[in-house]
Amino acid sequence: MTGADARAAGLRALDAAFAETVRGIGASVGALFLRAPKEPVLRLDVLYGAPAEFAAPWARVPLAAPAPVADAAREERMVWLGGHESVARSYPRTAVALPYPMALAAAPVTGARPWGALLLMWPASRPPHMSARERGHITAGCGRLARLVEEAAGEGALPPPEAPLRVVPSGRERTGAGPDLAAADFAERLPGGSCAVDLAGRFTYLSSGACELLGRDAGDLLGTLPWQSLRWLDDPVCEDRYRAAVLSRRPVAFTALRPPGHRLDFHLYPDASGISVRIVPSGTEPPPRRDTAPAPPARAGRLYQLTHLAVALAEAVGVRDVMDLVADQVLPAFGAQGMILSAAEAGRLRIIGTRGYDPEVVERLDALPVDNALTPAGRTLRTGTPAFFGRPEELRRFYPDAPVTSGKQAWAFLPLILSGRAVGCCLLSYERPHGFPAEERAVLTALAGLIAQALDRARLYDTKLDLAHSLQQALLPRTLPSVPGLRVAARYLPATRGMDIGGDFYDLIRLGDGTAAAVIGDVQGHNAAAAALMGQVRTAVHANASRGTPPEQVLASTNRLLTDLGSDLFTSCLYAHLDLVRGRAVLATAGHPPPLVRLPGGDTRPVEVTPGPLLGIDPGAGYPHRELPLVPGMTLLLYTDGLVERPGADLDEAIAGLARHFARAGDRDLDGLIDGLLAEAGPRTDDVALLVLRLGPGEGA
Repeated sequence: MTGADARAAGLRALDAAFAETVRGIGASVGALFLRAPKEPVLRLDVLYGAPAEFAAPWARVPLAAPAPVADAAREERMVWLGGHESVARSYPRTAVALPYPMALAAAPVTGARPWGALLLMWPASRPPHMSARERGHITAGCGRLARLVEEAAGEGALPPPEAPLRVVPSGRERTGAGPDLAAADFAERLPGGSCAVDLAGRFTYLSSGACELLGRDAGDLLGTLPWQSLRWLDDPVCEDRYRAAVLSRRPVAFTALRPPGHRLDFHLYPDASGISVRIVPSGTEPPPRRDTAPAPPARAGRLYQLTHLAVALAEAVGVRDVMDLVADQVLPAFGAQGMILSAAEAGRLRIIGTRGYDPEVVERLDALPVDNALTPAGRTLRTGTPAFFGRPEELRRFYPDAPVTSGKQAWAFLPLILSGRAVGCCLLSYERPHGFPAEERAVLTALAGLIAQALDRARLYDTKLDLAHSLQQALLPRTLPSVPGLRVAARYLPATRGMDIGGDFYDLIRLGDGTAAAVIGDVQGHNAAAAALMGQVRTAVHANASRGTPPEQVLASTNRLLTDLGSDLFTSCLYAHLDLVRGRAVLATAGHPPPLVRLPGGDTRPVEVTPGPLLGIDPGAGYPHRELPLVPGMTLLLYTDGLVERPGADLDEAIAGLARHFARAGDRDLDGLIDGLLAEAGPRTDDVALLVLRLGPGEGA
C-alpha cells in the first residue's frame, strides 16, 4: 500500500468511526472539529447529517469564542444544552445563528493531547436531560475518535487546514432518482402531490400529482433546488422551513402562492436521509405542527450568516479582534482566500490587518493615498460605493497594475462608512474567478456597515486603552533602583478588558547604601480617579520614607493626608523598611494582604503583621509594626489582593495556596517566578501588582 493509499485508508477509518459514533448515540447531526496546527482555532473537519452549506459560518471557530464546541475543546469538558432556550441562555450567538428547536452537546476529543471536539445535535423531541449512560457513550466515542486522529496524525493522514470539508453520508441516502415501482405506485394513489428532497434540498423524486401542482415536468426539476427552479418558491420562507426541517428533524409546513392564484400547502417530514414533502391545495389537509417564526427578509442561509457575524462583531473589542473575526469567519463564509483591512488616516489608507497576502504586497499597498490609481480602494471609499470584480480582466480595464500586484483573480472592495464618515476599506479577494450575484453583493454591502461600526468602536477602544496604559505607566516607577545585595522584580497587570487602569501600585525606595523601603498598595476602583489617588498615595509614601520616617509613621502620615483630601476611595498599603546591613526588616500594613517569605531551605509562610485600618478612613488610626530577620538567600513576595481573591473562595486558603506555589518555584529567576505565580493564579477579576525581593548571599545577618 502506497503512502497515499495509507492516508486515504486512515481518513476512511476516521470518517466511518465518526459516522458510527453519531448514529450510535442517536444524534441527527454531527460535526468533528480539530485544532488547527499553530493556530488557536478549531477547524471543521467532517460533517454528518447536514449539507456543507449549513456549516459555512463554523468552518473555523476560534478557541476563545463563546461557543459550545470551543468551550468543550478549551476546557476539556462536555457541554449539554437540552433545548433552544438553554442554547439562548448560555450561548446567545449560537442561538441567533441556529434558531431551531433542537438539543445539542459538545464533547472534547482528547487522547495523548487535546485534538478538538465533537458537536452533536438531536431533534427537540428527545428528553431535555442527558443520562449518565448517554454521557458514557459520548465519552467513549470521543475516546475512539481521539485514537484514530492520533493514528492518522502519526501517519501524516490528517488533511491540511485548507482541505475542503468532508461530508459523511448517513448510509440511508437514495442514490437513484427513481424509487421502487411499488413505492411509486403508492405515492401516485395519494391525493395531491408527493415529492422528496435530499438533505442538500434538491429534488430526488416527484409524483405526477406533484408535477401537476407545481406546473413543471419531473425532468425539469430533478436534481434542482426548489427555490431556484421554481421562481415563485424563491421566497425566504421556503428555504428557511427546509433548513428548520433538516436541523430540527421535526415536521414543518408553509404555504406558497403559485401564480396566478393557486395557494399550495407544503408539509415537510424529515429524517436522516432527506425530506418527504406532501403538496396539497391550501386548506385541504390539516398541517403538521407549524414553526411560526417570521420569515427573514433575505435568502435564509445568507441571512443567518450575516446575523451570526453581526453578533460576533458586536462582541469584538479591539482592532485585533475585528481583524481576526473578519479573517476567521467572514472569509470562509463567503469563500474568499484573502483579506486586507485598511483604516482611513490623514488622507491615506493604512493597512491594519491582512490574511492571505505576502508581506511585499502589503508593504506596497500600505499607506497609499485615498486618491491613488493603483487599486479601487480609494475610489470606493470616496464614493461610498462597493466595487466587485469577478475576473482579472474586469479590474485590469480600470486599474491595470492591480491584478499583477496581488496575484488574485476576483475582488470585492467594500467601503467602511459610518454616519457619512469614511472609516476604512475591507478588501476580500479570491484565488479563482468568482461571480458576485446580486444577493451576495447585498449581503457583503450590509456586512461592510457592520464591520465599519465594529472597527470604529474598536479603534476608539484601543485609543482609550493606550491612554490608560500611558497614564498607568506614568504613575508607576519606570525602573526600580539598584540596591547592593538585593535583587528585585515587579509586575503590574490589569484585570480584564474594560478595566485597564486602576489603583494597584508598587515602589522600591533607596534610602541609603544598605537600606531601602519596599511598598505595595491598592486603591479601590478601576478608573482614572483610582489611578490619580494612587499617584498621590505613592508620592506621599515616597516623601515620608525619604525623610527616614519609621514604617508605622509613614502609614499614619499618609493616612492623615488622604482623610484631609476627603476622597471616597480607600487604600490598602504594606510598607517594609529593609536594613540589609543589620539584617532586619520592619513591616507595617494598612489592611493589606500579608507578604510571603521563602527561606533558603524552602520553608515558605505568610509574615503575620497586625494590620491597621485602610488609609483614608480614620485620621487618628495607628499602625502596629513587626520586625523580621533578613537571611541571605531569603525571598520576600509582596502582592495585591487581585492575585488571591476569587468570588466565593476563602482568602486564607487562597493565600496558603499561593504560599505552596511560591515554595515550589524554588530559586528560579525572579521574572520567571512572577510568570509562574501568575500562571498558577489563573483568570483574574482584579488588578494585580507584585514586588519580589531576594537577598544576595553576601548581605543580611
